[in-house]
Amino acid sequence: MSTSPHANQPVAAAGAPLGESDAVMIMVHGRNAGPRNILDLVPQLQRPAWTYLAPAAADHTWYPHSFMAPIEQNEPWLSSALEALKQLVADVAARGIRTDRIVLLGFSQGACLTAEFCARHPDRYGGVILFSGGLVGPPGTTWRGEGRFDRTPVFLGCSDIDPHVPKSRVDESAAVFVRMGAEVTERIYPGMGHLVNDDEIAFARGVLDRIHNP
Repeated sequence: MSTSPHANQPVAAAGAPLGESDAVMIMVHGRNAGPRNILDLVPQLQRPAWTYLAPAAADHTWYPHSFMAPIEQNEPWLSSALEALKQLVADVAARGIRTDRIVLLGFSQGACLTAEFCARHPDRYGGVILFSGGLVGPPGTTWRGEGRFDRTPVFLGCSDIDPHVPKSRVDESAAVFVRMGAEVTERIYPGMGHLVNDDEIAFARGVLDRIHNP
């Protein structure tokens, strides 16, 4: 088995070609899905001037077990996935796009991966948008919370009965981001399924608009 299962996976794109926009959204798909699934949200965002990039997980899964399993059970996939995101952010920055004009968005397993990446690599991002996800680790995990987000807007939205993501983990994750200096919005939706709703999309639009219309 490769020590980096997600190395050299393709990155799908939508919206303005990379280099033609000064703002980029990196979109991270969920388990048993792919880039095209998460890019289906682009028309709903209604901001075609942005560049949207969606990395692909090997075999459609970023890591094999629950995000609340012991970390070692999800290795080497988790570390490989985090490295793939780190490389993509670096590639975007190398095109002259500042991190405060990069928004990271994930759904489900992709939201968990995005949350964990940002907690390990805090910066002043344009935004961090987490649909049905939270920080990675078993119950009782203490996240170090080193570094600062410098008021990066961070959104966490989830159902109160999500079968994969307990509300307690969303709450814990929000508290970590607050402690690290993010501007956190947490919304728990009663009775919602494991999906993205219109209110969450509207919030994401607002994050994009704050960047183009500060």
